[in-house]
Amino acid sequence: MTYLSLFSGIGGFERGIGRRAQCIGYSEIDPYAISIYRSRFPNHKNYGDVTKIEPEDLPDFDLLVGGFPCQSFSIAGKRGGFADSRGTLFFEIARIVEHAKPRYLLLENVKGLLSHDEGKTFATVIGTLDQLGYDAQWQVLDSKDFGLAQNRQRVYIVGNLRGTYRPEVFPIRETRATDIIQGTPVLTVKEATKVGYAMAAVGDGVDVSFPNSKFRRGRVAKGLSQTLTTKGEVYTPTHDKRLRRLTPLECERLQGFPDGWTERGIDEKGNLVSISDGQRYKCLGNAVSVPVVEMIISRLGTHS
Repeated sequence: MTYLSLFSGIGGFERGIGRRAQCIGYSEIDPYAISIYRSRFPNHKNYGDVTKIEPEDLPDFDLLVGGFPCQSFSIAGKRGGFADSRGTLFFEIARIVEHAKPRYLLLENVKGLLSHDEGKTFATVIGTLDQLGYDAQWQVLDSKDFGLAQNRQRVYIVGNLRGTYRPEVFPIRETRATDIIQGTPVLTVKEATKVGYAMAAVGDGVDVSFPNSKFRRGRVAKGLSQTLTTKGEVYTPTHDKRLRRLTPLECERLQGFPDGWTERGIDEKGNLVSISDGQRYKCLGNAVSVPVVEMIISRLGTHS
């Protein structure tokens, strides 16, 4: 899945999307992701398949936020890189950037992008941005360091058009894992390790799942704060120690979304529709963690 969002008027960023910023459009082909997005941002234009976007048809914009399929570079997959057709979607982003020349870029991918093909793939990404006229800075950030009970390491790349002001976005120091989410405290890494918990899921209390559990249906949490998947295959024990799958609501909280964010959508005819749990897991597993992006954007927009 490739996601792409285009913003104009970034000079007024505060925390998150500032009042002067305006999304002029996005690129998405998954019907369920589109439905959810449309219900939240009905006035944002979907340009559809990124491979079919004609850059000259886009209005001027200042910031491109995008990601390209992580399966091509993840250590959990076959790591086909640019040999995988999904991996070549990075060059579709580059094609748009070459024409539009936005002032800023924010790109995201899995940590495995850095080590794929002995670093050659990442060198290609940075080299391509350099050829397009962008200076780049990057850092691997973990969602659990931003108040979320999820171990989700992603590399974030910020590019600025050469010759324009270059904000020092990175490094971002780790925040305390005891930050409050939805009014509920989460376990710190030290606390969770001490009591032998493997997963801290934010709910009305703090639910946990056991490491090395014998109850393995799909993927039971291994290690502290398991990464969410597109199938929701993380389980947590009930009061009587039986395992249950995390609910979509818990997954929303683990990504930093408001409660019920993915529960409803709007179809092409404008009708309100329910989103199945399976599709909610998929959309949440493909999403980026909200507090991480908020922090990056707030630092990116400190200067106009």
